[in-house]
Order: sequence, then structure tokens, then C-alpha cells
Amino acid sequence: MENLKSTPLEAEHIKLKAKMAPFGGWNMPIQYESIIEEHNQCRSKVALFDTCHMGEFFFKGDLQETNIEMAFSFNIGTIKIGKCRYGLILNEKGGIVDDCIVYRLSEDELMMVVNAGTKDKDFNVIKSVLKGNFVFEDKSDVTSKLDVQGPLSRDVLRKYFPNVIDELKYFSFTKDKLLGEEILLSRTGYTGELGFEIYMPSKICVDVWNDLLKDERVKPAGLGARDLLRLEMGYPLYGSDLDEDTTPLEADLTYFVHFDKDFVGKDVLIKQKNNGIEKIRVGFVCEGRRAPRHGYKIFAEGEDIGYVTSGGFSPSLGKGIGMGYVKTKYSTENSLLELSQDKVKIKAVVEKFPFYKDGSLRK
Repeated sequence: MENLKSTPLEAEHIKLKAKMAPFGGWNMPIQYESIIEEHNQCRSKVALFDTCHMGEFFFKGDLQETNIEMAFSFNIGTIKIGKCRYGLILNEKGGIVDDCIVYRLSEDELMMVVNAGTKDKDFNVIKSVLKGNFVFEDKSDVTSKLDVQGPLSRDVLRKYFPNVIDELKYFSFTKDKLLGEEILLSRTGYTGELGFEIYMPSKICVDVWNDLLKDERVKPAGLGARDLLRLEMGYPLYGSDLDEDTTPLEADLTYFVHFDKDFVGKDVLIKQKNNGIEKIRVGFVCEGRRAPRHGYKIFAEGEDIGYVTSGGFSPSLGKGIGMGYVKTKYSTENSLLELSQDKVKIKAVVEKFPFYKDGSLRK
């Protein structure tokens, strides 16, 4: 049995009879009652997710003199104070070390939010490019995060943050107080719905969790529902859909690569850009309710053309959906695919992301 870490909320999950399982080295809630019900709760009201396992790094220093831009595929210096940006950390081969969000706290201060399973590696990779005078700290152990997601999330949080909640734009954040402690409230999420993430000192996390659950519009949701929600939006999951052997161009994340700046792995990506890529991440919708799983092979015209990286039943579409990597010539919309493992064969068609288009994300 691997030695799993626990979030401050583990005892609360157990009280709620959550089904627990390992994820990224942590003991995490997969579901409480039903994955489908928790998914529908997020699409219609508000779902509360424990995301305390995520990593939080804090940086202070001159962005140019410390060379920190080299660590990220996207421009850090152009992020306005009070805004955040999604992008990638790459290796020398142009492969994806992790995807992350960088928050601009002040002219010379940043917060970086990274995935749990890659946290230590990420910290070392970022630190390896830094020079000069800087402070770079991993504060994951004392920082907790809760995700409040769903079309009614703004209404639920208004009683806690009445002065700021209505002004907060997508991918913006603000500092505020909660239970007497300074927190960071961010209008971000991984579900495709209007949503907020609250970064707080770990010592108040249990109290905040329990207080939010007193609201009848809010229910807890586990990683099972979270996986379906992000899949419906076409959001990749690191470790399943992204890895160190896959470049942003192959992952269809070129938008998050800013070629007007220098970064680790840039020369490899420029070559790929000029020469073309052999495989690319696509989304697909299945004929029926059956969905493929990670590792299924993808065929087209009788040829083995790729593999599935994520799949599941979409409650919003009533069909199986997924994503995977295929030979580039089969990546056009409406291309016919067959997903196969042993005797299982599922017919599917390539569709553009997102699969789910009715979310409250920007409302």
C-alpha cells in the first residue's frame, strides 16, 4: 500500500461516506453518492470540490533579471496584476512537464498552481532556470484550496464576499478575508461552469468546507464528477492526456505557447511548427452510451491510427465521449473512428472541443 498524503478534509469526506482512492499520491474522494448526480449538481446548482492536493509556489523577484520567463511557454510579464494565466512548463525536448496557472500578485510577486503528482518535479524545473536575487517557496503544505463550481456559485459566495464577487471577471482574482484570515478568491475552475477557487490557510479549511455545505444549493463532489465535467469541456488531464513525451503542438495547446519569447524547449517546437506533426489530440463522440477507456486503440479505414487517453459517459450528451491522439490526417471534424480493445468495438466521430456548450462559465 503506497504511503498516501491526506488533505485537511479527509475526516470530513469519511463522515460523508465518500468512496476514497489514491490520486497523485493523495487519498482523495472519488464520489459521495453518485458520480452522475454530482456532475448534474455542478451543471445545475453548485458543487464543492476538495482540491487541497494541488501545489502552490510563491515567487518574489524581478521577472527579467531572474530569468523566470524561461520556465513557462507563455508570457508572464504581460499578465496584469490581479489576473492569472494558464500555460505549460516544458522540458528541453518540448515535452510537457506540467500544465499550470500563474497568478500575478504584484509587479514582482507570483503564485503558481501546479498538479499534485508533479509538484516536486515542477519546483525543481522552475528553480533550475532562476538566477540573481529571488525568493521561491513551495507553500503547498500550509495552503488549502476549495473549488466552488456551478451556475449558482456567485450567489452562494455573495454572503462571504459581498463587495467583490460581482466584479470578479474570468481568470481574475482578489485578496479578501474569510474567518479572519487572508484568502485569495479566483474566478477559475475545471468544470466549464461559472466557478471560483478559494486559496486559504489550511487551518480554516475544515470550517470553510462545513459552512459552505450548510447552504442547500451546495453539495460535495468528488474526482469522478470532476473528471466527467472537464472531459465534456475537452480540458486535458496531466498524466492521462499530457506527458513529458508530448509537445503542446501535438496536444492541441499551441494557443498557450507564446513564440515571441524565449522558453525551454522553444527550438524543438519551432521545428515542429515548420515541419508539421504526425499525431494530434482530438475529441470524439461515440455512437451510443458506451465509452472507451484510457489505452483503447483507435482505428480508421482499418488502420491503427492512435490511442485513447481519456473517456467516459457524458451525462450532458447522453453518449460516450473521449479524447486521444490520432495521426494528423484523421484529425478533421467528422472523421469516422473505431475505438477498440479486445472484443469491444465502439464507433465514434471526431468533434471539436468543447463537447458541452451550454455552461455558465462566462456569465
